[in-house]
Amino acid sequence: MNKAMSNHAVSAAESADLPQAVTPATSAAPRQTGAATTSAAATATATARASRPVARAANGDALGLPVTLRDITPQQAGTQTLLRGLAILEAAAAGVRDLRSFGAALGTTRSTTHRLVSSLVQARYLRQVQGGYLLGPKLIELGTIALEQMPLTAVARPHLESLAEQTLDTIHLGVRDGDDVLYIDKIPGTRGLEMRSRVGHRMPLASTGIGKAMMLDLSPDAWQSMFDASRRALAGVSFTPDNRPDAPTFMQRMANYAAGGYTFDLEENEAAIRCVAAPVRDASGAIVAALSVASTIPYMPLERMDELIAVVQREARAISEELGWRAPQPATRRIKR
Repeated sequence: MNKAMSNHAVSAAESADLPQAVTPATSAAPRQTGAATTSAAATATATARASRPVARAANGDALGLPVTLRDITPQQAGTQTLLRGLAILEAAAAGVRDLRSFGAALGTTRSTTHRLVSSLVQARYLRQVQGGYLLGPKLIELGTIALEQMPLTAVARPHLESLAEQTLDTIHLGVRDGDDVLYIDKIPGTRGLEMRSRVGHRMPLASTGIGKAMMLDLSPDAWQSMFDASRRALAGVSFTPDNRPDAPTFMQRMANYAAGGYTFDLEENEAAIRCVAAPVRDASGAIVAALSVASTIPYMPLERMDELIAVVQREARAISEELGWRAPQPATRRIKR
């Protein structure tokens, strides 16, 4: 009997942090004397348990923690430690630094929080610094391996195919190589048109829509430098008609493109060819590639190019998200009282 009671006490202590359904007071009658005391204790415990998910949801929502952690049931207790550990990592990534804040975010006791954090430090998923805790080197190692297992072309291909199906036009994926764009994937259009671009082909960044998309985060001085490099590279190439912009026009266009997060190629690289492009970003937010939709003028009037901006940006964002990029969250405005 004593052993059974001891085991029951241990089980109750282990599950104290778990949200549990509150048993209705009418579901069972007191079985022995002292029922009032037992009922009062049970009510207090149930009230505490019932309040924890609320606090946890409020804090979890602020940090974007997994809903599965907040809604966990006693039957899922086997996965609770794993989910809590992952939630701590997400909280650390969101800026949480100390044990008290971790506990508030997760709705766990100080001892449970300390145990989880200590285990993550020991496994190098977290590192302890003077101001608290930061993400650890193990995550960098895993992130590097994840990138190696997720080559850009493999990640982007389904999105390129989706874009090709939506538009019927030629789709390009390119990366920067010095002052040039290097085409690493291409899906020809289905309108019977052929372009000189091919996988492995290079063109000056500033003369192509896809190249200019990879220049959006650069400074105006860098834009000017890329423009000059493009002019030198294409000095011997004739255009009929010549639609290459002069420097002031190019700079003004780049300022507009940077503000909108897209770029156009208005027959600046190949006669009668226009394209709409957008940048692809990695987990750090840096532009690592770009994709474009290209076709001839009859299929690319300016009105359609404007319509394609959102379509191209959507697929570029989808690729970026698979590479770990997260869209910046809008700043919350405080209401003055």
